[in-house]
Amino acid sequence: MKNSVNTFFLVLARNRQNVEEKIVELEDMSLPFIVVCGERVNHPSVVYREAKGKWDAINFGAQFVPKAAEVVTLNDVDARIHNLNQAFDHLNAKADLIYCGVNVSAGPQMKFYKILDPIRGRFHVAASGELMLMKREVFERVLPIPPCIAEDSYILFKALEFGYRAYFCSRTYATTERTADAKEEENYKARTTLGIYHALKYARPPPWIRAFYKLLPVIAPLLALAGKDGRAWARGIEKAMKAHLTKRYPARF
Repeated sequence: MKNSVNTFFLVLARNRQNVEEKIVELEDMSLPFIVVCGERVNHPSVVYREAKGKWDAINFGAQFVPKAAEVVTLNDVDARIHNLNQAFDHLNAKADLIYCGVNVSAGPQMKFYKILDPIRGRFHVAASGELMLMKREVFERVLPIPPCIAEDSYILFKALEFGYRAYFCSRTYATTERTADAKEEENYKARTTLGIYHALKYARPPPWIRAFYKLLPVIAPLLALAGKDGRAWARGIEKAMKAHLTKRYPARF
């Protein structure tokens, strides 16, 4: 893969699953990387760090980013990369931070992204951490990341707080797997929504983002119009709000 940007990949892995496949993918693309893994793997580009959360893995992995790297790219170990050059084009010209689309082949998340992505094309209400690129200055400015459930949205919100430009690039995307049914989706939505409220504890993005999440509990019941998946989203958001109001933030995710 050819690009004019000197980038370095920081890959986050809770365990050894998918690590070998990710190494092959990045080596085939001739991209420099380090994998921060919660299990010990005998490979020179894999470093061990007890799994505490992505926030901790990113903080730990920052020490391995070469000084020459102009761009730091975060990538989940189970998220396969597509059309990466499209993101580089926008990073060079339009933005300081890029968060990319997510494609799933089955399950409720297929419908959810059809709703979310058009919103994110205009308003940065939530990031996807499967594939994020940012100029080194942005990366260093947002560190250290606090013990936050949604480290991806925290990074986005913090960058916006500091006045950096963000861009949602749907033409560059990561393929991965998500929930299989409405019950799994409800729990997933509760966790991710709570994560965003958690991120808002630590970051001060533009007021309209905070206003959006203040209104979310009022808007959420309307999601039930989308059928059983929509009802799962509404229930998940309700669970997240209850946890947020009682300040029950899990230590692990």
